[in-house]
Amino acid sequence: MLLSRLRNRLEGLLYDNTVEEEAVRKMRQKSLSGLAIFVGLVAAVGGFLYGYDTGLINDIMEMSYVKMEIPANHHSFNVHERALVTAILSLGTFFGALAAPLVSDTYGRKKSIIFSAAVIFNAGNTLQVSATDVALLCVGRAISGVAVGILSAIVPLYQAEASPKWVRGLIVFTYQWAITWGLLIALAVCQGTRKINSSASYRIPIGLQYTWLIILCVGMFFLPESPRFYVQKNNIKAALESLKKLRRLPTDDPDLIEELVEIKANYDYEMSFGKTTYLDCFRLGGGRHKQGLRILTGIGVQLFQQCSGINFIFYYGVNFFATMDVKNYYLMSFITYLVNVVFTVPGIIFIDIIGRRQLLLLGGIGMTVSNFIIAIVGVTMTSRDARSLVSIVFSCCFIACFASSWGGCTWAICSDIYGISIRQKAVSITASTNWLVNFVFAYITPYLIDTGAHTARWAIKYFLFGAV
Repeated sequence: MLLSRLRNRLEGLLYDNTVEEEAVRKMRQKSLSGLAIFVGLVAAVGGFLYGYDTGLINDIMEMSYVKMEIPANHHSFNVHERALVTAILSLGTFFGALAAPLVSDTYGRKKSIIFSAAVIFNAGNTLQVSATDVALLCVGRAISGVAVGILSAIVPLYQAEASPKWVRGLIVFTYQWAITWGLLIALAVCQGTRKINSSASYRIPIGLQYTWLIILCVGMFFLPESPRFYVQKNNIKAALESLKKLRRLPTDDPDLIEELVEIKANYDYEMSFGKTTYLDCFRLGGGRHKQGLRILTGIGVQLFQQCSGINFIFYYGVNFFATMDVKNYYLMSFITYLVNVVFTVPGIIFIDIIGRRQLLLLGGIGMTVSNFIIAIVGVTMTSRDARSLVSIVFSCCFIACFASSWGGCTWAICSDIYGISIRQKAVSITASTNWLVNFVFAYITPYLIDTGAHTARWAIKYFLFGAV
């Protein structure tokens, strides 16, 4: 009944509009982008949590005190311990991403984000702070990973559903930008505590994550629920109220009504084919606009993002630069993280200007060239200093190309191309693909750079694989 009245009201408003009034509407739409960006940035703190937790472990395992206290031999992490401690987070995120629809489609995007951070991530982080051996550290990271996986499948979805379409790509890209900031801040904090000769060296950086938890939970508490979730629950009144808060518009505003009617119409069309299951995400026909091709597209971009080799640098950059005899390997890692932050900004700016596909193509070309150069130089140059310099320079070029394209564009595509009835399921499938491949590469990489096994030169060849 309410929706019918809204449709009638919309028709009357649109009929009375003049050309001048339409122009005013378009200008007003642009002015509303500020609130949408704020909403997106608050939700993006979920990405910051992942980036910070990921950056921590790379740095903590190189701390002198940690090497003496946490590993079983009380000297240094062996290959198996390094692989397990690093990769276990991604294994947890895999299961968390798969579980995301169970909580998100039942309790809503907002409550699911708060629960994941306040309860699950909090529990995992507490275990990490308390850790005195590898086993407890791994358990804590696995539990934190479950929360990160849920957040990775829900935060970009919430950002996309809460944002107006003309800035949707920009908003979702901020999730990746938050990850880059998390990586950078983690390295900076660890740089400040790494010389402390006590458990404070690693407990302070890990404990700071409680701050990010509070920011995310408090911020999300004051944000409205996704209007599309309310439409899924057939609560049109609540959906209208949510849109009203998100757009800062009166209830009878034509833009507001038009958006709600469009959301409801799209959902009704999707549901006209019946209730959805995970199998529906892979259907190639049946009137669902070839959802199978869309899910394969999402899986593909997530797969290629991880296969690029980007996490080799962010998981093991400190260790890799150390094995290359770089004098200040912490500084080198800081530079690569800073490049990651800075060059995410062009992606945020251009994603809604040149489009997702063009951005991926341009970034892919730059990443390929950079990887090939690193691989070729790594196996042909005899001068260690020259090889290190070239590797560092083109590692930064590779990161710049990744950050401005595949880093955030992947999440924007996966949160935006699916019908509302299967969106959460589809996003969870694509996100879990990302984390599964992430886990595989995170686990095998230490064996490629293990100098004790005389395989360090494979680290350079890893970039050849990334280029392919």
